[in-house]
Amino acid sequence: MQHVAIDLGSSKSQVCIRELDETIAVETAVRTAGLPAYLRELPRCRVIMETCAESFVVADAALAAGHEVRVVPATLVRQLGVGEHGIKTDRRDARALSAVSCKVDLRSVHIRSPLARERLTRVGMRHALVTARTQLINCVRGWLRTQLQAVRSGAEHFPANIRKMLLEQPSGIPVFVEGLLKSIETLNTQIAEADVELKKLAEEDEICARLMTVPGVGPITSTTFAAVIDDATRFKKAEELESYLGLTPGERSSSKTVRRTGITKAGPTMARHALTQAALTLWRVRPTDPAARWAEGVKNRRGKQVAVIALARKLSGILFAMWRDKTTYQPQQASRRPTSEQEAAA
Repeated sequence: MQHVAIDLGSSKSQVCIRELDETIAVETAVRTAGLPAYLRELPRCRVIMETCAESFVVADAALAAGHEVRVVPATLVRQLGVGEHGIKTDRRDARALSAVSCKVDLRSVHIRSPLARERLTRVGMRHALVTARTQLINCVRGWLRTQLQAVRSGAEHFPANIRKMLLEQPSGIPVFVEGLLKSIETLNTQIAEADVELKKLAEEDEICARLMTVPGVGPITSTTFAAVIDDATRFKKAEELESYLGLTPGERSSSKTVRRTGITKAGPTMARHALTQAALTLWRVRPTDPAARWAEGVKNRRGKQVAVIALARKLSGILFAMWRDKTTYQPQQASRRPTSEQEAAA
């Protein structure tokens, strides 16, 4: 079997094909858009590439053509020789990947399904809108502070409240402030439309609808969780999922010294943020829920910040179990005493 390493680029990609004895059979540059057709012409081989924006579309094409596929994390490729000695070119990178593949059966990241990638794209674009709105609101608030003024308002009513306050003053609303307020209103409309679409998507999906039976878990959290996990069978137990999401404590131990650190934050940021927000919501709207009472106990011992993260970690395990077992939320299950490892993590 030949080993086909591809150094992907936005317009052109470098391809290096090696035989089993590591001799280079082909080196060429191929248009990135033409890679699916190029791969269909090759006999069955192993295709290796690093993670980037184009990698999963190319991986889909390679799998459809019957090839083995390895998508290597971009954080790992430097350890494999990519960019060594301070020299990094597309040709050298492709050569390095193909050479390592001939010696080692590289592990691939999970290649998400097209549905999961679409979900992740929708959630990501909504997140981009919210981030842009937050930046504009902070910009207006910063200007108000220079005028020794401040206003407390949610994002939806922020433009109207600012206009009302400024119109009561002789100077009125500056043109540059009005421009930002109009932009915030436009973003509010777009975010509301995105929320409606995500809600419809979540309610029509069996998995998301099941996950939303958990208090505090809405369309955004359920869609994000389903998109990031994609396939619940990837994980044998909840602890593996919690580690994947970066919700477990890190450790910096040496010899007889054992030192625990904060959570690793090693996983997908959007999923971790969504679970944290869901934990806060559950705690606020359902304080008598067994999971919320458990978090209250953690708060009394370790403080609220640690308790929120612990509850988010617990929620991830609950959602995983519901997905795996095809069940809805059962509060009595959330009240079960955690294992000694989970107690230590909290």
